[in-house]
Amino acid sequence: MKTMHDDDEQVRSKTIPRRLQDAACSKEYHKLSSLSALSTTSIDNSLPTMAASAVKAAATNAFKKVVGRPTWQQTMLRIKDPAKSIPFYCDHFGMTVIDSLDFPQWSFKIFFLTTLKEGDDDKAYTLTPGSQEAHDYMWSIEGTCLELTYNYGTEDQDDFKYHPGNQEKDGFGHVAFNTDDVYEACNKLEQKGVQFKKKPDEGRMKGIAFAYDPDGYWVEIIKRTTANLIPNKFNFSQTMLRIKDPAKSIPFYQAFGMTVVRSKNYGDFSNYFLASSPNVDDSVDYSSLSDDEAKARLSDMFGPILELTHNHGTENDADFRHFNGNEDDKKGFGHIGFLVDDVYAACDSIREMGYGFKKEPDGGTMKGLAFAYDPDGYQIEIIKRGGIDFGDKKVE
Repeated sequence: MKTMHDDDEQVRSKTIPRRLQDAACSKEYHKLSSLSALSTTSIDNSLPTMAASAVKAAATNAFKKVVGRPTWQQTMLRIKDPAKSIPFYCDHFGMTVIDSLDFPQWSFKIFFLTTLKEGDDDKAYTLTPGSQEAHDYMWSIEGTCLELTYNYGTEDQDDFKYHPGNQEKDGFGHVAFNTDDVYEACNKLEQKGVQFKKKPDEGRMKGIAFAYDPDGYWVEIIKRTTANLIPNKFNFSQTMLRIKDPAKSIPFYQAFGMTVVRSKNYGDFSNYFLASSPNVDDSVDYSSLSDDEAKARLSDMFGPILELTHNHGTENDADFRHFNGNEDDKKGFGHIGFLVDDVYAACDSIREMGYGFKKEPDGGTMKGLAFAYDPDGYQIEIIKRGGIDFGDKKVE
């Protein structure tokens, strides 16, 4: 959530290293951003399983669990014009605006969108975004929202644009949606005027696509394994972040209650897929699953996963760092956020990991809300489950 971050605390406002750009799988950057549907026939299975090794290494670096039952609640993107972005995600990808927070005193407004399961939650959802009732619902959900942050007036500035996070050394990657039929879905989206970075049959990776949203963020479209299992045409299925060192990033997110449900080595890079506790089946030993089994379970999940993409070798480069989306000239992606039972107690746990805070719970104007750093410098918002009084203008 944005508080007054761009102004007061400055909290709000892959691509690949150049030496790796000639790698066979790296010619076009979107080939690295998410490969959950990539055919592995061209991958040398005799390659050292760096992905599995990194997961094992992460286990030796494990942190104590963050107290307060953390659950992944949001991914925040800054947007220029809500009149364009909200219809894009709602009309094209079936999301619902479940809440909004308006801060006229700081000239910004944020919108919370999520996928509500058809025939169930979406039919029952009658709350008014911006109302206290909607706040109570949104700050208590077990799922994950797409938070869209809008600063007043940007839609009227012709030369204004956000940084979508897919250039050299950028850290953010994309968001994604799953669907039963990628080809049919993309044909319909194209007919409605959606622009594409990659159509399903373009490039070497067949059967997946990348669309552009109104701000130029990449939106991956992925095929589900089991047709008709999920009633929705689309479900919000992932946020991808590029990381420098999985041996540091994986234990960090595991401390937030996330589980590695799949890992895959593609030779020059590896992907790690982490699910928040509400999406994890405690009866399943995910580390024992074959890759086909893990991939099938992953693509059939209703809730989203966090995909961490690691370009091999960056962990050994002392000077390498990703941009995190909050630099003055690269603002776009903002953060991911977790709900916890007690922000102060959770931050005591987080502090022990040693990566520091952008904002401590009692820092700045808004008390009881924190922003921690992960190993790559991404900002991690820590929010009290049930919410607090954020000082927004409520809808009666």
